[in-house]
Amino acid sequence: MNTLLHLQDQVHFRASPGQAGGPNNRTGKAGKDLVVPVPLGTVVREEGTGEVLADLVRDGDQVVVARGGRGGRGNKAFASPRRQAPYIRELGERGEELWLLLEIRVLADVGIVGFPNVGKSSLLSRVSSKRAKIGAYPFTTLAPNLGVVQVEPGTQFVLADLPGLIEGAHEGKGLGDRFLRHATRARVLLHMVDLAGSEGRDPLEDYRTIRKELASWEELARKPEMVAGNKVDLLSPEAAEEALGRFAREGIELVPISAKTGQGVRELLLKLGQKLQTLEAQPQAVASGPRRRVWKLTPSGPSFEVVEAGEAFEVRGWVPERLARRLDLTTPDAQGYLWERLDKLGVVAALRRRGWTPQRPVRIGGRQFELEE
Repeated sequence: MNTLLHLQDQVHFRASPGQAGGPNNRTGKAGKDLVVPVPLGTVVREEGTGEVLADLVRDGDQVVVARGGRGGRGNKAFASPRRQAPYIRELGERGEELWLLLEIRVLADVGIVGFPNVGKSSLLSRVSSKRAKIGAYPFTTLAPNLGVVQVEPGTQFVLADLPGLIEGAHEGKGLGDRFLRHATRARVLLHMVDLAGSEGRDPLEDYRTIRKELASWEELARKPEMVAGNKVDLLSPEAAEEALGRFAREGIELVPISAKTGQGVRELLLKLGQKLQTLEAQPQAVASGPRRRVWKLTPSGPSFEVVEAGEAFEVRGWVPERLARRLDLTTPDAQGYLWERLDKLGVVAALRRRGWTPQRPVRIGGRQFELEE
């Protein structure tokens, strides 16, 4: 899979349900897992909270986002010396349901950032077999393009051409900064500027503006960076020297190149390759993955509560609600078993303390009962 387009017209996915058991202790057939394929680099978030459930960056990575409900037990599970052949069975539980947000963050070693029309796509087309769309108008690139760059035998890296940014992109101007999420994958950012100012902008001011936009993403603010000044072929040697000097006085090392003629491109690629090798040699910080959910079984109050709801009494609590939902209460045996369990849990005593009598109904887990002692 390379895109999420196969999910554009289908948003509901349901795994198959399990089957009911049969006589002679036959267990019902379990439901099959439903696997939804997605591309490498897919981030899975829960829609309601925005929590990252998984970051699938390796081939074969999987995550279970919704678990099936537990199957019900047959009457043999409820047999006892007093109740040797009970007419009791449990219903299967419903599986989990949730809405997810899926986004792709492309996997690349180097991400090219900069204003529109500074030559990002031209560079990618020159140094790789990727033929990116090139045009003399803003926002020619509307989606990230990837290309494999061969620096020298045995040394290669993946280069990503990202859509252009403008001032105020983090506020939604232009194409916005949503494409910068792809840059968070890159190990090095290649910041390109139009050294010749052919669009009427100052290259140094362009650099400062894009740095402000990058700072709006905490993951990008401290990412390693190299700066390339494109279109040096449009400048005289003296003008090129002056432009380089302006960046040098700001403490910015700039590599002059021409994506059109190839001038300086090999030197840039060699520097990028060396930068990547330096990063590989350094100890890598542990990447911040999905937050782990941890539940601690500590007392936090009563396990259930009884409240009056009009003429009825309502029992709230995970244990009694699960018990009432799972039991098939169409038989006297099952109703007697429910009473016994509620009595052991202390629910019956709590009902009596609230003034319950058998003539008043009880609601548990969305079901209403007429309990008899």
